[in-house]
Amino acid sequence: MVSLFDLPLRDDLKGLTPYGAPQIAARVALNVNENTHAIPEDVAYAIVTALAESVMTANRYPDREFTDLRVALADYLGTGLGPEQIWAANGSNEVLQHALQAFGGAGRTALGFEPSYSMYSILARSTGTTWISGERDEDFRLSADTAVRQVAEHAPDLVFLCAPNNPTGTPLAIDTIAEIYDATSGIVVVDEAYFEFTPAGTASATTLLPGRERLIVSRTMSKAFAFAGARLGYLAADPAVVDALRLVRLPYHLSTFTQAAATAALRHAQELLAVVGDITAQRDRIQTELPDLGYPTVPSAANFVLFGGVRDPAATFEDLRATGILVRDVGIPHHLRVTAGTHAETSEFLSAMSEISPR
Repeated sequence: MVSLFDLPLRDDLKGLTPYGAPQIAARVALNVNENTHAIPEDVAYAIVTALAESVMTANRYPDREFTDLRVALADYLGTGLGPEQIWAANGSNEVLQHALQAFGGAGRTALGFEPSYSMYSILARSTGTTWISGERDEDFRLSADTAVRQVAEHAPDLVFLCAPNNPTGTPLAIDTIAEIYDATSGIVVVDEAYFEFTPAGTASATTLLPGRERLIVSRTMSKAFAFAGARLGYLAADPAVVDALRLVRLPYHLSTFTQAAATAALRHAQELLAVVGDITAQRDRIQTELPDLGYPTVPSAANFVLFGGVRDPAATFEDLRATGILVRDVGIPHHLRVTAGTHAETSEFLSAMSEISPR
């Protein structure tokens, strides 16, 4: 039997391993920033009803333009957006891939500020785009001065901004995004996967879209909407950008069932998002209680917390796993990341951390 490395693999893929957190059965899974609250029963019933109705037309190809879903997403985002400014795909990773397929490629570059979401560089490589690993400020924040200096130095074709940033949770000021946009002639992608967990009154980068035809704002239904298994990501941008993404998408890339489920979920957005306050309360609780145990935290505006003071992240990961709790080793020395779960899950995590011998 041949192995992967016996195949005529592309040179730039040799020696790599697939992306993804370890898929390990655990009683308390706080490792991949899922919304650990179940979908309310009445909302689940409404989604199942929509899916049942969609089965009756499954003999036909789905709406290639996912018209009803785009209207629903535009209504949800508000800020004067129209459906012609909306694009969606199977998770925000595919949305980001479409952007790189359209605006990246051989001979083009993409700049990101690390540590940040590791899929940016993976997607860049898979589309033949040269990835430039930029730096953040010492506290994991990203100031306009730091970002603009690197944009000027590298003149990238795309700039990736994560707001709030994953895996650190640090926010990104709307004014900083505007300054970065003004500093480049390339595409600026703002990934707002965790936007719903930011403090009330936080301005979305969607408010910057008028007059900025090179700005893309990406979102997902995986986190706040508790819809990770449904795989629905989307973006808002100038209609011309949406036209560009049509050039690279696969035909009928959003199934009839995905469209039906997501549209039904958006009709119940208020109910699905009702748990956001509970999640942010547990996030803040982690940020308050972990430092008392000797683990300083990075201020987070997302649904997770990055914490330091971990002498041996791999050992602490295994210690927690032995108690049935999964967290994430994101590769930052002396740090681990934990998702804010339910009150009970958060209590178990904090209790386990209090009992683990520091190492």
